[in-house]
Amino acid sequence: MINRGNYRADIFASEGAKMAFESCLFEACERSGWKLHAFVIMTNHYHLALETPDGNLVRGMQWLQATFANRFNRFRGECGHLFQGRYKALLVEDDGPLGQVCHYIDLNPVRAGIVQTEQLSEYRYSSYWYLTQPKLRPAFLDLSTALVEAGGLTDTPAEHRTYADFLAWQAQDGPAGKNAAYVSMSKGWALGSAGFKRDLIKDHALAAIARAWESTGAREIREQAWQEQLKDLLGRAGKTASDIAADRKGASWKVEMATALKRHCQAPNGWIAEQLHMGSGAAVSQYVSVARREAASPGMRK
Repeated sequence: MINRGNYRADIFASEGAKMAFESCLFEACERSGWKLHAFVIMTNHYHLALETPDGNLVRGMQWLQATFANRFNRFRGECGHLFQGRYKALLVEDDGPLGQVCHYIDLNPVRAGIVQTEQLSEYRYSSYWYLTQPKLRPAFLDLSTALVEAGGLTDTPAEHRTYADFLAWQAQDGPAGKNAAYVSMSKGWALGSAGFKRDLIKDHALAAIARAWESTGAREIREQAWQEQLKDLLGRAGKTASDIAADRKGASWKVEMATALKRHCQAPNGWIAEQLHMGSGAAVSQYVSVARREAASPGMRK
């Protein structure tokens, strides 16, 4: 989860603003029954790694941002939008991917040049600060994922030092410091395996128009749905990838599948042409149009 100040304003420039947002965040976690795996409050944005057992992310985030904005504006005697808009949510697979997100969040102050890795524990407004403050941790703040995914570490002072070394390596040479996939975590719609993304679509019936996923996520959701539809059609017809490659572009069974794909999931011609080796998108359009005309007027068939 990430959001920024409106027009990238430094809404968390003061220590008081950071503390006030942390307080609102902790209230939201308690009210919503969330588990907080990692967080960091920077000068003009925040990052959260949340688990929402009750499926109430939208309602909880609305409360969090609206409450903080109201308190902030009342204190400053101001009005208007505080955040740049709706928060950006990234769905994350458990274990490895979630741990990587936690490491990315923990390293935010280092990547921003605010502190060096050896002073990271001194950055007050982050879950990493609470790692060495176990008595101050709220019950909903669960730091175990970050530790476990850093090499099976446990929540002890000795292994906290090992985790600090791990983050120093990440910042210097590891993926959370250098890999573009981590640097651009604010993009996309989900982080995890292809199977995880397929399950999200299948089990939760995520629609391609869901506003949370933006254009990139919507495209990926649609493509996953098209792939599932094509796989089902191939299975029913007893066809394989070898058959697709071997048979001619306008084979009748390919045309039937193309027609079904366009009818049931609105897959575009170009994608169908690529998947079924049918030449170009224009060729698919022509094949399907002819098949539809023949189906509508059986007497036209030769």
